[in-house]
Parts: sequence; C-alpha cells; structure tokens
Amino acid sequence: MTGSSSDPKEWQKHIRNRKKRNEIGERFKDAIDPLKLVIVRDMWLTGFDAPSLNTMYIDKPMKGHTLMQAIARANRKYKDKDAGLIVDYIGIGIELKKAIMTYTESGGKGKPVVNQNEAVKKMLEKYEIVRDMFHGFNYKKFFELKAKERISIMPQAVDHILKGKDDLKKRFVRETTALLKAFSLSIPNERAMKIKDDVGFFQAIKSIIIKNTTITGQYKEELDSVIKQILSKSIVSDRIIDIFEAAGVGKPDISVLSDKFLMEVKGLKQKNLAFEALRKLLNDEIRIIMKKNIVQGKSFMEMLDKTIKRYTNRNIEAAEAIEELIEMARKFREEKERGKDFGLNETEIAFYDALADCKDAIEVLGNEKLRFLSLELVKLIRKNIKIDWTIRENIRADLRLKVKKLLKKYGYPPVGREHATELVLKQAELIAKDFSGN
Repeated sequence: MTGSSSDPKEWQKHIRNRKKRNEIGERFKDAIDPLKLVIVRDMWLTGFDAPSLNTMYIDKPMKGHTLMQAIARANRKYKDKDAGLIVDYIGIGIELKKAIMTYTESGGKGKPVVNQNEAVKKMLEKYEIVRDMFHGFNYKKFFELKAKERISIMPQAVDHILKGKDDLKKRFVRETTALLKAFSLSIPNERAMKIKDDVGFFQAIKSIIIKNTTITGQYKEELDSVIKQILSKSIVSDRIIDIFEAAGVGKPDISVLSDKFLMEVKGLKQKNLAFEALRKLLNDEIRIIMKKNIVQGKSFMEMLDKTIKRYTNRNIEAAEAIEELIEMARKFREEKERGKDFGLNETEIAFYDALADCKDAIEVLGNEKLRFLSLELVKLIRKNIKIDWTIRENIRADLRLKVKKLLKKYGYPPVGREHATELVLKQAELIAKDFSGN
C-alpha cells in the first residue's frame, strides 16, 4: 500500500515503494510461489499480466473499459486453464453487460466472459461420454470401499479402458481432458458438485494412463489448486498413482528389469494393462539408449514397434505380446553386458556398433581393428570437444573433419560403402553432445 508521513507507525511496515511492489508482482506471477492472494485497489486492475491468475473477487464499483480490463486479469489462458472465475460481491452485472456490448460493437474478438450455464451443459455432455466408456465395468464400487481398499480398483478400471477397441485409450484421455476443463468452469454450480466424485475418479484414471502407458499428444493437465482440492477429496490422494504399486508389483528399476519383476508383470490379471505398462517402460528405456547408441536404439525401437503393431492389429493376444516384451527386456540386459566381452565401455561400444553396422567393414577390417578404432574415436572426441560445440557450426565442422581423417587412416569405410561414414558421424555428434553436457 502507499502511504504518507502522517500515517500511524504500525502502518509503516506495510507501506511499499515501487521496487517492493514490483517484487510482489513478480512473485504473484510465479505459479509455484506460495503467495496466492493479493488485495488491490487500483494498480493491478489494468495492465498487470499474470496468466496463472484464476479467481478475482470484486468489491469495487467499476464500469466500461476499466471493468473489461479488470476481469481480463483473470481471463488469460494458462496451460489447461481456458478462463478465470469472477466472484461479484457488489453487483456489477448490469455494468458488465454494457461493457461487453461496447466491447463487441467496437470490434472486440472472442468471448470476454463464459456463460456458466453453457459450461455446465458442456460438462454434462462430456461426463456422459466418459461415463459410458465404463459400460460393463462398475466403477461406482470404488466409492463404496474403504480408502485403503480403493486403490485395488484402479488397475481394473485402467485395464477396462485399455482393452477397448478403436483406440478407446486415446479417446478416454481426450474426453476426460475436455470434461476437466468444463468442470473447472462450472464449479461451484450444484450440478458440478454433484458429479465431482466421478470426475475425480476419471481424472485419476487418466493420470495413471498417461504416466504408465505410451500415448501421443499433450494431455498433461495443470489443475488449478481449487479444482485439485475438490477432486482430491474424492480419490485416494492427489498424487499420481503408480500402477505397479496399485497392482501389488514391486516398483521396477528400469535399468535392471529383474526376472522377478518381469514374472510379476506376466502374472498380472489385467493383461492389457500389463502390456501397456511394460511397453511404456521399454519405450522410455529405448529413448535413453537412442541418446547414446544410435544403432542399438534403432534396433530395439524396430523390435518394439513390430510387437506393438501385431498386438494393435489383434494378430497376437496381450499374453503373447507380454512374452515378446519380456524377451526384449532380457535382451536389454544382455546388451548392457556385451561391451564387457569386447573390453569396451558404453560409449565405446556405441561407436563399435556404428562402425560394424557396415557388414563389409567386419569382413574387410575385422572385429579387432573396429574395436581399436572405437577406442580412438572416443579419445578424439574427448580431446576436441568444446562446451559451445552445439552452437558454433565451425567447431562442429572441424570435429567432423577430424573424425573423417581418423576413419580414413584406418581404411574405413571399405570401398563402395562411403555412406557408412554418415552413421559414424551422427554417432560422433551424439557422443560429443553427451560429453559437452548439452
């Protein structure tokens, strides 16, 4: 607040200069800052931009342009927030209608306010769509159980969605996202509060699917803290439930994927869920591999895609698909040990794989020469890598030239296989990026 020298002494600690006001403003714009509520009179009603701001409580007469500017503070889109909430304590409805009319006549675009009845109508429409996706599965029994028992329903509910035809998983996530948006605009309408438990359940299942399965598109929701509080009271907790924990399987170490864990996954009753969860784990591991070893990563991705395609086309059942994924997981483990047989570490074996991808090179040069060349390539990159190599093209060009000279020195690639050099150069850039920390 502003003040003067005549203000009482106890007020002084609350009187702020421009610098302090700016600091508070920056804190309020930060969605993760604990400062969640501010009281303003004039200064922030126009021109202040905080997209994460969700709710404005109005207890001040305003009209026209000033009123439109004020409500716009809470109406900025932010992540999954489509609109804000205006709580009117003084009765600005008539002035708001006038302001909107002026706004529209002057060429304003878009909807400055959302009619809550429209939001409720959309919410109920999406609710029916999502609810009907559980046809044949009584999710309502979730609410009849004690808190500790509820978590056991989650794997069954997820498996029901995953076994659906016509990509039910993706439709469920998409429609639940739309339901959550409409729900956030509908509260505290009594029809919204009446279905909040169901919406909370759907949101929890959606979160499990996104975390534990592979799905295209950006569906991660950033729920407003008020919405999250309403929904979390309906569900086990507001954390994302780990599906392995819910199914009674020990949480996996993806870098190990022990036989014990793989057998526990194989034994899950929810086969579609087991397949999707294991697929997600392997897909994540392959992405890590591809950042270090192009050939190995590509090989594993092709294997995974082949199994997924056969499963999606219903050429194999979930149980058989799980067997193939388990075998793939075991190959992951074997590959991690393969470098030891050659006396090469993870980086060196990645170069060996890139060199040996040219089959003629193995026949012409032999394994031992390719192994030695792998060691020399790693030494070369360590010696020449610079922090800004990914930014400066001249540094990258110099590194590529040195790699080519080293390959030529050892007679790589064989005559007629010049294209093989490109794969080695790509692997070199990958390793250089890893070494430089970029």
